[in-house]
Amino acid sequence: MPVQVGQIVEGKVTGITKFGAFVELPEGVTGLVHISEVAEGYVKDVRDYLNYNDVVKVKVIAISEDGRVSLSIRKTRENAKPRRTNAMSFEEKLAKFLKESEERQKDLKKYVAKKGTSGYKRKAY
Repeated sequence: MPVQVGQIVEGKVTGITKFGAFVELPEGVTGLVHISEVAEGYVKDVRDYLNYNDVVKVKVIAISEDGRVSLSIRKTRENAKPRRTNAMSFEEKLAKFLKESEERQKDLKKYVAKKGTSGYKRKAY
């Protein structure tokens, strides 16, 4: 069965370039995942996200008249819940902020005490 637009399939990364990655799909069809479709956000280097022979899920987003297949890894995750790798509750974030704030205040007080006055003195008129 040939690939169709909107279909999500697994493929193997067969090539990596500055502008994206080539992925071999079932039945030997090869498509391109453009660098903008590799991940959410800015991707500077595709090699930071993909390696040769990686098996990835891709969505077929377009098939041109000459048979070129455009793929997206990013769009396979559109309906999935976002992963929270370093999820902290509000209370944890607040506690972390307060601790860091107190440390900064202590450092600032030490610096001011060590430095003394700023060196400028007002003249009494």
